Amino acid sequence: MLVAAAVCPCPPLLVPEVAAGAAPELDGLRAACLDAVAVLAAARPDRLVVLGPADATGRGPHPQGAAGSFRGLGVDLDVRLGTAPRDAGPAGDRALPQSLAVAAWLLERTQWTGAPVEGLGVGEELETERCLAAGRELAGSAERVALLVMGDGSACRTVKAPGYLDERAEPFDTAAASALGAADTAALAALDAELAYALKAAGRAPWQVLAGAGEGAGLSGALLYDEAPYGVGYYVAGWS
Repeated sequence: MLVAAAVCPCPPLLVPEVAAGAAPELDGLRAACLDAVAVLAAARPDRLVVLGPADATGRGPHPQGAAGSFRGLGVDLDVRLGTAPRDAGPAGDRALPQSLAVAAWLLERTQWTGAPVEGLGVGEELETERCLAAGRELAGSAERVALLVMGDGSACRTVKAPGYLDERAEPFDTAAASALGAADTAALAALDAELAYALKAAGRAPWQVLAGAGEGAGLSGALLYDEAPYGVGYYVAGWS
């Protein structure tokens, strides 16, 4: 059963070493993300699953101890998804997708030891019903499940945004932020997948996995951050 969830965006700029001189611009976002992860720790889960958008090479499960890196961004920084169990074999050859590498950095920053950690890369195009089904399966995988859900809103809020300005972006983001802040699983499930893809909202599929996991769990939500720096919608929420 889902007992807690944290929702965070996944721009590499969240990592100060990547942001470099621009790091202070996202200090408020980092603080909100760390607060959201604290919600997970307080719930004392048996299992933590970290999920986020991934391309074809990063989709599917990633075991505890899987490695990620920011070297492709010119930063000599490696991360691991939790600590590999002593009796475990190799954590696998696949590198964590960027979204899960950012999550791994967050967990390292908070010195996560609350529960075993696993990752799940989710394709941005995954149909809503399949997202919901995946979430229900995750929720039923242990007595006390927590989710760390990584994903950004639209990337079309301004003319300088990665996807340029699209007038549909702000209403979409407003609806998504409201649903995340209210732990409204029905509203999350109702997000338009085709519109989200057109607006480059990479968080849509992971959010709808969360919606499936949260069905009937009776969790309440709190929106901790809702801004669009760089023209991209970033939200942080905690469900407990």
